[in-house]
Amino acid sequence: MTPSARQMWGRYRACHPYTPEAPYECFHFCDNREDADMCADLVVSGIKRATAASVAELELSGMRQPVIGDVSIVTRWDGEAVAVIRTTHVEIRRLDDVDEAFAMREGEGDKTLAWWRQAHEAYYRRALA
Repeated sequence: MTPSARQMWGRYRACHPYTPEAPYECFHFCDNREDADMCADLVVSGIKRATAASVAELELSGMRQPVIGDVSIVTRWDGEAVAVIRTTHVEIRRLDDVDEAFAMREGEGDKTLAWWRQAHEAYYRRALA
């Protein structure tokens, strides 16, 4: 964890004493600075309320799938912590089964399903290459 993430986690745990010693993960979204920072800003502003990790990507990186109640720290690309988030719902879907409502909750791009599919398919291809 970066110093700002450790500091944010310490403040969070002081207010939530039954929180685990460490977050589920401390992460930035995406695979580039511009998108990672944009997504961090969307989380902070309350627009981004969902995310879609690839099951294969989690497995390749040795991470377990998230479960309801997990608490994570979101950072900007440079590791600056911006938010603590809690997993409230987990659903595994095929890419083709993602719907317009989910695309809207993700809050990225123009919030349409068409935009979501294009952006996420390109990301998954890069991440799983």
